[in-house]
Amino acid sequence: MSIAFDQWDPVRVTGSQRCELNRLLRAGRTEQRLVLRATIVLWAADRCPSAAIARALRVSVETVRKWRGRWNAAPGVASLGDAKRSGRPPKFTPVQVTRVKAIACTPPKECGVPLARWSCPELARHAVTDGICASISQATIRRWLSQDALKPWQHQSWIFISDPNFTAKTSRVLDLYARVWDGEPLGEHDYVISSDEKTSIQARCRCHPTLPPGRSRTMRVNHTYKRRGAVAYLAAYDVHRAKVFGRCEDTTGIVPFARLVEQVMTHEPYASAERVFWIVDNGSSHRGQKSGDRLAEQFPNAIMVHTPVHASWLNQVEIFFSIVQRKIILPNDFTDTDEVAARLAAFETHYNRAAQPFKWKFTTTDLADLLARLDRQERDHDQPDKTTAQARAA
Repeated sequence: MSIAFDQWDPVRVTGSQRCELNRLLRAGRTEQRLVLRATIVLWAADRCPSAAIARALRVSVETVRKWRGRWNAAPGVASLGDAKRSGRPPKFTPVQVTRVKAIACTPPKECGVPLARWSCPELARHAVTDGICASISQATIRRWLSQDALKPWQHQSWIFISDPNFTAKTSRVLDLYARVWDGEPLGEHDYVISSDEKTSIQARCRCHPTLPPGRSRTMRVNHTYKRRGAVAYLAAYDVHRAKVFGRCEDTTGIVPFARLVEQVMTHEPYASAERVFWIVDNGSSHRGQKSGDRLAEQFPNAIMVHTPVHASWLNQVEIFFSIVQRKIILPNDFTDTDEVAARLAAFETHYNRAAQPFKWKFTTTDLADLLARLDRQERDHDQPDKTTAQARAA
């Protein structure tokens, strides 16, 4: 029977196809199932009977006939792959999946659940309680949410723009970072200083010595400590020269900030500079026009530039403060405030040796795009409210 079947079902292989099949047989990384199927096709093309191929390869005659038929139906190496399989029938319907995702996008309190944020276990529990399904695992919930990048357990803070001159103030700061002022490029003897205060750096003396890291062990810091006072760290960062000037004070205020300004402005190249722009936020030490007038009266070549309200992220010295927090203050093991001040002073020297200016990428073009996007979001948010109000009025 096999011989008669082979006569009516001959296998034809072109020269290029034979080369491709032989390449699969020689390749060391070819899957064994593909090697078997390619061998069946090559032997069948050489007019070997199906029964003989089955005996030689220790497979059933039906297996040989299947791959002969697959090849004849669509000659090519692609026909030797596995056919698509239907797989296990889905346990949940698309409606159930959509309902769970909708709940994940709804605040828990609106669903009668006393939670601030959803988690996968809580969503699974609520899906069962709400009658969406009889049972479901948190792994299934997580897989469904990942399809749309939903992470209801995370949150992000935001704040409204409250400064009426936000655009103008932000543009001035960004222009200074790009070495532009009032549309004109800064000169060779113009400098930009970013300044602020890092308040209340505590000296926490640990009750037991800190253990250094060792093999398979991280640094160990005792949890209990005694407070030995706190200091404020005032810093001025030269944006384009990556040079830091800092000092520790008992507290912040107008007088401590004036001492920092004097520390910087009495040294070269700032003392003889044509203009020195001081970028500051709206803290009490340098708030309003009066602070700018005090600075100009003390040093006529100094110009104070304020960031918008609630926009300290524009102040590059905040990046330096984050470096100080990670590399100097944490894990906070100081015997007293003198050690804090000494460590900060030593780090300034260490930092100034090799520091490079920060790669600030946010420009006035990015600002315009951001504001335009916020305007679109506000219009899109207001439109449904107007539609709802009109529908209720009708």
